[in-house]
Amino acid sequence: MSSDKRTLLIFCDSLSYYGPTGGLPADDPRIWPNIVAAQLGWDVELIGRIGWTCRDVWWAATQDPRAWAALPRAGAVIVATGGMDSLPSPLPTAVRELIRYVRPPWLRRWARDGYGWLQPRFSPIARPALPPHLSADYLEQVRAAIDFNRPGIPFVATIPSVHIADTYGRSHRWREGTVAAITSWGRDHDVPIVDLKAAVGDEVMSGRGNPDGIHWNFEAHEAVAELMMKGLAEAGVAVSQVAGD
Repeated sequence: MSSDKRTLLIFCDSLSYYGPTGGLPADDPRIWPNIVAAQLGWDVELIGRIGWTCRDVWWAATQDPRAWAALPRAGAVIVATGGMDSLPSPLPTAVRELIRYVRPPWLRRWARDGYGWLQPRFSPIARPALPPHLSADYLEQVRAAIDFNRPGIPFVATIPSVHIADTYGRSHRWREGTVAAITSWGRDHDVPIVDLKAAVGDEVMSGRGNPDGIHWNFEAHEAVAELMMKGLAEAGVAVSQVAGD
């Protein structure tokens, strides 16, 4: 990265780096983080993984040395999680994530296949991967920790997208609870909240996104970038910075 540029520090789940056919490198110019960074004239540090919740962002912000390195030169921080938090999880998140560690391999494959059969069938009655109040709590811990180290740094968060994924039984009944909790937290702490549904809803619900029914096409990424720019301006990123001056 260029040492003379500010950095846009982004914590995210796979929605931020998947396109219409699958995952993409963090420097792909078509995903919203790079569209925003290009408009700002900044570098970008993208820290995320598939399935991340707001709890994972807390762990990343406090334990990932890339975050420590990026924060001193960061011009703003965006936490683009919350979607996975609101998705149904037939098993507790900790149990589900332990499947990858099951040994021997044949038993791991059996457990993974079994969960793949279970998830779409039980999602309509399952609880969310992370309860809404915990999503808000972890966001506040992240915000407070970053603000302690960089007082007043512009900070933006998001509320969940939408999906039509058969792998989750097309169920998203916990979305509104997560939206309410994050929106209330943002209001209490003057954090601009970007509504991902407003940006991508038409593309996803029409089936024009990724065939998996969750991830986005590039038109959706462009729409997210537009709303992120507005959120950054609301957070205090100066107009001159937005212009790349």
